[in-house]
Amino acid sequence: MACEPEDGQLKPLKWYKSLADKKERLEAGVFLVEGERAVRQIIDNSPDAIVEILSTGESPSFCRMYAYRRITGEQLRSITSATTPQGIVAVVRIPEGIYSNVLPDNPGSKILLLEDVQDPGNVGSLIRTAVAFGFSGIVLTEKCADPLSPKTVQSTAGTILSLWIRRTDDYLSLIQSLKTKGYSLVATDLSGEENPSFLHKADKLILALGNEASGLSADILRLADFRLKIPIKDKAESLNVAACGAICMYLGRG
Repeated sequence: MACEPEDGQLKPLKWYKSLADKKERLEAGVFLVEGERAVRQIIDNSPDAIVEILSTGESPSFCRMYAYRRITGEQLRSITSATTPQGIVAVVRIPEGIYSNVLPDNPGSKILLLEDVQDPGNVGSLIRTAVAFGFSGIVLTEKCADPLSPKTVQSTAGTILSLWIRRTDDYLSLIQSLKTKGYSLVATDLSGEENPSFLHKADKLILALGNEASGLSADILRLADFRLKIPIKDKAESLNVAACGAICMYLGRG
């Protein structure tokens, strides 16, 4: 049964606010998910990950199996990173292995690789898109935005726990290991070929997207089985990495 809202049980507000910092999140083993839609999504996909729920209103029916704390709007604004808080925040357990280079036993047939994608909004949007198009996991390099930062999590719209994530500096070895298991690496490249059919022909696919300014590294391009170029008009120099990823994942949906 849910706990009744008791302000006395609330941890110090500065503790919740401190979870905006990666070090504090890792020490606590939790992160925040903001907004009713996102919290509902977490409950639907990973109900055991919820530690507690804070809300400015009465406990919503979908929250009643969790510890619930009622707080004021002012308290919520001091906790959340959102410009306009949506009235509800969930404290969620950090998934096991997210900062390791050890893959799940069954990585799935479609994996996204993000190399040095630094904008948290882009990383979050790509996580959300990957879930939408049936990708099972994402490998992030150490220079990528932290997947559990408030802006990244907000941009995932609650899909942050809907696939596995690994953020590691040993990603080249990890990709090489996957290739020995039959995965094909498709790298997005302005000098590549305009032939997206390779995306859905591969039985096991790794789709690689690079840094917003410099693209993919020479190391990843050397490992690639295919380099894919998305044709665009001359008036646009390039596509945003999140837009590029969405197009490629749609084309590779099978």
